[in-house]
Amino acid sequence: MIIDFHTHTFPDSIAARAVDSLSKEAHIVPHADGTLSGLLDSMDKGGIDMSVLLPVATASSQVESINDKALRNNEKYGDRLCSFGCIHPEYSRFKEELRRLKNNGIKGIKIHPVYQNEDIDSKTFLDIIYAACENDLIVITHAGLDIGFPGVVRCSPKMCRNVINTIGEFKFVLAHMGGWRNWDEVPLYLEDTTAFLDTSFSSGRIQALSDGYWDDKDTGMLDADGFMKLVKAFGSDRLLFGSDSPWSDQKEATTFIKGLPIDENDTTKILSGNACKLLGR
Repeated sequence: MIIDFHTHTFPDSIAARAVDSLSKEAHIVPHADGTLSGLLDSMDKGGIDMSVLLPVATASSQVESINDKALRNNEKYGDRLCSFGCIHPEYSRFKEELRRLKNNGIKGIKIHPVYQNEDIDSKTFLDIIYAACENDLIVITHAGLDIGFPGVVRCSPKMCRNVINTIGEFKFVLAHMGGWRNWDEVPLYLEDTTAFLDTSFSSGRIQALSDGYWDDKDTGMLDADGFMKLVKAFGSDRLLFGSDSPWSDQKEATTFIKGLPIDENDTTKILSGNACKLLGR
């Protein structure tokens, strides 16, 4: 069984525009069309049994409608998709909304400090995370730099440590191996916590558009050796397979994990076992 813990889709009416716009902002090649049907097709091609959908609210006014869509997706596609909810730091009724999500079977929330223009260790996010913990919700955050916002860090490994020091241990998932292109800092601040890392958009090389923006020397992410340093630091029990579809190819992402120099039991934990435990499946 393979569970992809980090995927994204957009409503059919805006998917083409959204993927095109985000692709051009980051100067990267998309690997799916950003629709729900496109994700399901990608899953079939990549041998993915279940994908976790991670919606992001870029404005407080979007929160309830996005969460309503998440609930509908889980009702209709619950055998293949597990959609999380979203919260925006400017959304004032977050306590009530988090209770609603919990009461309707949502397993967690996705936050994106860069897109939402708020440091993860701010009081605003700390209040939201504390309320999520009260409802036993998983909190997954974009971590590190964002490819579309050069130089902007709203969720560094040190900031994540600040969150843990304030809140205590909770179901905390840090995307992109704990901090995209902050990887040297990840074990320094987080190795001795219980935080999970997801593997999304972290391995191999950035697949750049042919617009000249990316120099070949700048497209590298974690190679197998760099990836294995984090695997050894955190252990296979704290890693969750994720692709970041449509920004990475799901089949290629699974092939990378299967090719790591670890035993079959550890591979199984990363590809599905840890996700099953965290999701209570």
